[in-house]
Amino acid sequence: MSVATQRKHTFHALAKVIEGNIRMPLVQTIPAQAHAALDPMGGYGVQHTTDYRLEGLISLSRGHSQVSGCAGNKPGYGWSTLVTTVLEDLNAMQVLMADRVVGQTITEHPLVGHVPTISFLGTWFDNPRIAGHPIHLNLNLDLIGPKPPNDAPYIRDPEFLQRVSNQYSSILGIEDLPEDLRKKYNDLAADLGKTDTVECSLVNLASGSYPGRTFGHIIRIPEFGTITLGKLKITQEDPDPVTGSLRKTTVTLTMVDLKLGCAIEADIPIGTGSSNGTTYP
Repeated sequence: MSVATQRKHTFHALAKVIEGNIRMPLVQTIPAQAHAALDPMGGYGVQHTTDYRLEGLISLSRGHSQVSGCAGNKPGYGWSTLVTTVLEDLNAMQVLMADRVVGQTITEHPLVGHVPTISFLGTWFDNPRIAGHPIHLNLNLDLIGPKPPNDAPYIRDPEFLQRVSNQYSSILGIEDLPEDLRKKYNDLAADLGKTDTVECSLVNLASGSYPGRTFGHIIRIPEFGTITLGKLKITQEDPDPVTGSLRKTTVTLTMVDLKLGCAIEADIPIGTGSSNGTTYP
């Protein structure tokens, strides 16, 4: 009997184009659009939305979410999961626009061990802009790096943690950094490597002549709100009682985390995908 047939993998993947909550001037929940969920046994799922418009706040011409999971058909391959979100012609209050936004996470769980390899190949922004001004992005799709040796977790990997620490330090080194961001990133830096979760971004830096200020991957625009680009969370938990290897790795990528804070107050995550399949024993 092969290793693959001795072990059981449960797939888990979710993807949605847009969701959120409006607090002012009306209270309204934004239902998840193009919400795709993967069957625990694997397979394929896709959901579409066309000509989506939300109260004149946000629109997009098309969007779709895709999830898939399968066992590898080549010797030595384990279980692969794909999570993809795609938005076209994104328009938020005539301020934030993009021709196309694609978020993609690929994980492969091994035949032996629990910690998956993680890739963001296919993730990109096409012509993002603010008030007509281009946003130039320094993307780092290799931020996580290669899988740590000996089934060690990413959240304890010195090289990954150093790259995340450098990202935090770059933000904390900005002159006149708003106090709430200073507190947040001081707290994240203090907890780095000590908790089950690492929060970071696939965007090292956004820049351009647009109005407002940029703090790494975070853009604040007066009379509009805060745009967080390429937001990434890695959580690892559920230690194996024998080996201590962390059996559950949750990868959540939100391409645009939009917090409106003007005449309209709202929290609107855009292009969110999450994956956290597990293998037993």
